[in-house]
Amino acid sequence: MFLLGILLSFFSPGVHCSSTGGLDCLEARRSCQEQRQCRTLLEHLDLCLERSADGRLDPEARQGCLQTQSSLLQVKRHLLHCRCQRGSRKEERCIKAYWAFRFPQGYDDIESSPYEDMEEELRRSLDTLRINSLVAASSPSLDGQNQCLKAAQYCGMFEKCGALRSEYAAACTKPAAEGIDRCNRQKCHRALRRFLERVPEDYSLPVLFCPCSDPLCGERRRKTIVPSCSYEDHEYDRPPNCLHLKGLCTTDNLCRARLADFQHHCQPSLYSSSGCARESRAMCLKAYTGLIGTVMTPNYVQNSSMDVSLWCNCEGSGNHWQDCQHLQHLFTDNTCLSNAITTMGSFLSHPEEGVAPPPPAPSQITQHHQLNVNLQSALNSVETSEEEEEEEKEEQEAVKDEEEIVERFHVIPPYSEKATVSNLNSAGRGVHSVLSLRRPLLAPALPLLLLLSFLFILTLACPFT
Repeated sequence: MFLLGILLSFFSPGVHCSSTGGLDCLEARRSCQEQRQCRTLLEHLDLCLERSADGRLDPEARQGCLQTQSSLLQVKRHLLHCRCQRGSRKEERCIKAYWAFRFPQGYDDIESSPYEDMEEELRRSLDTLRINSLVAASSPSLDGQNQCLKAAQYCGMFEKCGALRSEYAAACTKPAAEGIDRCNRQKCHRALRRFLERVPEDYSLPVLFCPCSDPLCGERRRKTIVPSCSYEDHEYDRPPNCLHLKGLCTTDNLCRARLADFQHHCQPSLYSSSGCARESRAMCLKAYTGLIGTVMTPNYVQNSSMDVSLWCNCEGSGNHWQDCQHLQHLFTDNTCLSNAITTMGSFLSHPEEGVAPPPPAPSQITQHHQLNVNLQSALNSVETSEEEEEEEKEEQEAVKDEEEIVERFHVIPPYSEKATVSNLNSAGRGVHSVLSLRRPLLAPALPLLLLLSFLFILTLACPFT
């Protein structure tokens, strides 16, 4: 109780800083609702958003909404500076608030991202991703082993990675209903996002970007996200127009935010050594990964290369041909994105010489992020939401289908015989058992360590004045 009291004291009213020192959009909205004038303007703006989404906003009403937004920003100028946290449980509600403050600004604004910018130290760490755990997950073996298979096996060794991978495989292959030979694409996308948001990058990135030198490995890499459901849309006989895909994305707040983040961080530049206008291939890769699990899900286009694309074309674009080509080329002809993907593959295929790769473990980047997310979730999630209950039901359904999926789609189940350290790498023998022995010893001290780390981070992010 004493420790809980200390934590709660940092989240008392008036302290509205996020884990990186920025203003959270939900906190910004809450502070606005505490003032009568601001609350009235915000309610009017919410009504504008509902009518705009339904297509019931005529030009005169639209002008009135613009005046409301202008008045709101005069009352609370800082609203435009709020951001959201990637992968948090409140992300979708936060993103909704973010777009409300920017009505009717389009997602083509590449000068800002809806998400909190990562600290420079973490950015540099991502840009130099030669972490032993990542190297271990996809380092080439002397016997020419399929690197994507090896990455999947390492994923299976980590319980959360194996379980969530099996879950999305089940969601993306199970028929939507009896007698329907189609998957539930919405559930498939949601399960994919959950995998990428909850599994540390040390495990998820090698599975997505494993280096390949033969078509069989490339085929496994291309089928990682179950493209028959997540990538291709069977409601269409052939790929739709890219601008149509873009229009669908703008009607969904989360997809709109992920696309804005991608455009912001993956903007190419001819004058940058990295090929990225913002000099961060790692942030581009993170933004690209964020699109997986939305209607704008990209994927590899063939087994023999790392070229990626959306499932769309520019046929029938008419006068909007250039706009369509611009969107398509953000994936097919983007030096920033291609360099980011190629660099990741290079990191994963060139381990340090003379160093025996250990089994993968969460990196410092992941631990830092997970600490912030887990502590905030523990304090804010008092009751289980309807969304969480639905997720639990889906997870239970996924477990029932797991055995079938393992056989059909080569998903490595957690802690299976196929996914033992001894089978993967003789240098790693015994490591898993050592880690298992250490867990009970660390368990009693873990809450205190988490508390001390959190207080230190919060002190840096929100210094007292």
